[in-house]
Amino acid sequence: MIILGVILILIGWLASISILTTIGIILVVVGLILTLLGAAGREIGGRKTWF
Repeated sequence: MIILGVILILIGWLASISILTTIGIILVVVGLILTLLGAAGREIGGRKTWF
């Protein structure tokens, strides 16, 4: 999720497409939250981290 978010942010920024940038930011934030929860020992959907 985090990697896809970063890719969408870059594409949206380079192509000046604001919706891609917005979706990318949302994916990065959600990915970081899920990663932090996984690192704290709480598995989400059976996985400790979502990439």
